[in-house]
Amino acid sequence: MSYIVNGKRFDREPAPGQCLRTFLRELGHFGVKKGCDAGDCGACTVWLDGVPVHSCITPAFRADGREVTTIEGLGKPGALHPVQRQFEEAPGFQCGFCTAGMIMTSATFTEDQKADLPRALKGNLCRCTGYRAIEDAVKGVSAVETAAPGKAVGTSVGAPAGHDVVTGHAEFTMDTHIDGMLHLKVLHSPHAHARILSIDKSAALALPGVHRVYTWDDVPRRRFTTAIHTDHLVDPDDTYILDDTVRFAGQRVAAVLADTVGAAEEGCRRLAVEYEVLPAVFDPEAAMADGAPQLHGSDDPFVRDPVHNILLELHSHIGDVDAGFAAADVIHEGTYFSPRVQHAHLETHGSIAWMEDGRLNVRTSSQSPSIAKVKLEYLFALRPDQVRVFCKRVGGGFGGKQEVIAEDLVALATLDTGRPTCLEYTREEEFTTASPRHPMALTVKLGAKADGTLTAVQVRNVSNTGAYGNHGGETVYAGGAAVMIYRCPNKRYDAYSVYTNTVPSGALRGYGMTQPAFAVESAMDELARALHLDPLELRRRNIVRPGEPLVALHDGPDDVIFTEDGLAKCIDLVGEALARTADRPPPGPAWLVGAGVASSLHETAPPTEHLSEAWVTLGDDLLYELAVGTAEFGEGTSTAHVQIAANQLGTTPSRIRLVQSDTDRTGFDTGAFASAGLFVAGNAVLRAANAVRDRILHFAAAHTGVHVVMCTMDDDGVVCGDRRVSLAELVALARARGIRFTAARKAYGSPRSVTSNTQGFRVAVHRVTGEIRILYSVHAADAGVIINPAQVRGQVEGGVAQGIGFALTENHHVDDNGVMVNPNLRNYRIPTYADIPRTEVLLVDSADSVGPMRAKGMAECCINPVAPALANAVHDATGVRYRALPLTPERIYGRLPAEQSVSAG
Repeated sequence: MSYIVNGKRFDREPAPGQCLRTFLRELGHFGVKKGCDAGDCGACTVWLDGVPVHSCITPAFRADGREVTTIEGLGKPGALHPVQRQFEEAPGFQCGFCTAGMIMTSATFTEDQKADLPRALKGNLCRCTGYRAIEDAVKGVSAVETAAPGKAVGTSVGAPAGHDVVTGHAEFTMDTHIDGMLHLKVLHSPHAHARILSIDKSAALALPGVHRVYTWDDVPRRRFTTAIHTDHLVDPDDTYILDDTVRFAGQRVAAVLADTVGAAEEGCRRLAVEYEVLPAVFDPEAAMADGAPQLHGSDDPFVRDPVHNILLELHSHIGDVDAGFAAADVIHEGTYFSPRVQHAHLETHGSIAWMEDGRLNVRTSSQSPSIAKVKLEYLFALRPDQVRVFCKRVGGGFGGKQEVIAEDLVALATLDTGRPTCLEYTREEEFTTASPRHPMALTVKLGAKADGTLTAVQVRNVSNTGAYGNHGGETVYAGGAAVMIYRCPNKRYDAYSVYTNTVPSGALRGYGMTQPAFAVESAMDELARALHLDPLELRRRNIVRPGEPLVALHDGPDDVIFTEDGLAKCIDLVGEALARTADRPPPGPAWLVGAGVASSLHETAPPTEHLSEAWVTLGDDLLYELAVGTAEFGEGTSTAHVQIAANQLGTTPSRIRLVQSDTDRTGFDTGAFASAGLFVAGNAVLRAANAVRDRILHFAAAHTGVHVVMCTMDDDGVVCGDRRVSLAELVALARARGIRFTAARKAYGSPRSVTSNTQGFRVAVHRVTGEIRILYSVHAADAGVIINPAQVRGQVEGGVAQGIGFALTENHHVDDNGVMVNPNLRNYRIPTYADIPRTEVLLVDSADSVGPMRAKGMAECCINPVAPALANAVHDATGVRYRALPLTPERIYGRLPAEQSVSAG
């Protein structure tokens, strides 16, 4: 067969049944991405004779003799296609994994299609942006600005990797080929709870191309936690690489190593496993009952109460809640449920390992290569100098890659065989084995005086941590912050992290705060209505103010600094926005209209120790090299770090060369999660850049005989009084004396501050079908000093979009046997372009007390108030309170009063 790809001819036979996507990637066209292999996401879009197709469901043989165009062939070197340029200048991406497919689809649009983007973009998904930036890119709206020397902060400069992203040259984890690479595939348990009695490997090992079969008997018997924190002791060491007991349907049973993915998959099918099926329990309340099946034995020192499957309990109180309720004029109590939710980052988990000069190298899709390295050292008894872990660009994370769940197996196989090894998750494996958001049921009881003053707050949180405890304790601890937002002398918080025979839960944007925020903010809305108060006014009367204690789980000392009244400003901005848009009409007479609000406070770094080290060096090429361990997966820290360095060094971002997320080339970094990529790593960058600047200034001052206070940096030199000395001259002089302009600085996640967010919605609910339409969305945020306005807006829009999915469409459906029944993007239903409104983003004028350049991270916190604001708006429209998510049409319609749900002629 003959193929013409980007104008170049290939004479090659595809494998039988091979899809065009894998065929093109074998030819080296890595801009063609894998997101689903089901035609759902569009990340693999290419042109066949100028027509966009999903290459993952297009047989390779159908391209025989036809013109194939991938993202790499869309423009020419130095001459981008107009749509590529528009996506770079919008910018129409965050992590960038979907971008090639988005560009290949939208570059074919007619004017009519541009006018109907909900239909035109229905085959392309984005998990990061909230789609507004993509719409801007398609329509040619630009936001990228050019920064003047020393003026980068506050400017919407483009991402350092922007050009590579839009041309398809940005490398993600799997965008490489290593000669002799072997492939791992995993056999997953069909049972929710079982003991493995035997595994017969013989049929699998007899298969041509199969090299190894690994079972629990072939791996180091060392307990660990897949969760990533600097202090690993905050998470239980309750997991093995492979185990002889499986505790959820989908757990690893064995791993097959083979020459090809196909051979490894067939090897898995040929394994003969004998199980002893054990009793299973899926509901956390049932799991805590006497006589429930026990998941973890009493020999596990990390389990709080193995008899009742309780990983961790928290019981805290301030004041006297019983007296507070006795003093209340109105008491509200309700139970609110948030379901399991998947990250659905378009790049699935994956890792590649190989040996080089006797050292283990692991290229992985992770939010923390530094801690992944530490875990591999522990698991395989390796010295730190024997392991390198690094990331290329990561295709989305949202907390899902704050785990070690692929690195251990590839390391095992490579250390065993000496051969390069690859493990790439399928989309189904993401849904059935990767760690989703914790399902939580929260009972909230609030007491208040007639004037709205809170007298008592009581919360009981039952969290389903699943079969293992990664993040189980930390998320229920974080959830206590949901009661921190309101001033009240009497508070009680009881929380239980409970083992069940379901997929282990993990970290997801909002990290333990999203579910409690839904509960507490919904309850506050119900309390306001019982008091006949405006919900915004009830919040104004009770929110904490600067100078007041932030009281959540205890009233002892902490490291949180609370100096800005950002929350009150956010509430006022949203209230004003909803008031000025109150006249927006409903879609028709069959629609009920209502408005809702919700707020949240979020600490700017996790309470566990967070550390980052940055290095800045002025090179002989007169570029500044900035080395920082934080991984980039769409949260924008790379851009912010470059801006901070350029700002302090008096130069432009183009003169900063970024090295990142590589344990050989950067210092230790706890990881990019909990917005610490900006807050902690940003402070490290700031300090390192300042140190280098000061060294250059002092050297220049000594050289010119001018006092250092009279010396200032400019783009490529130093002005000392009335004399200017070029950096080239200074570097040459320094080199002659054996001096280098370089510095390393560390920063820690303490002290911390708080971010504030308020979300408002106006919605219409169809009285016949239960459909919800968002008529207006507004989000106010206190982000401190804004490093990059376009990025901050994009993070808020992306968080709101994920929150809308959490509230309206996404649900991890599990059957009576603990098996997920909708493990694909099409049936799981993350939001499409058509589902997401354009959100008006309002930024409070503020300055943080401890953040870099007085800025605050905004990637994490913005999701928290979205679901309760939507639920409150639906209640305002219908008069019915829905306390369980998602708010699907059938759930809405089923409870509408008969007089509302009649057909409107």
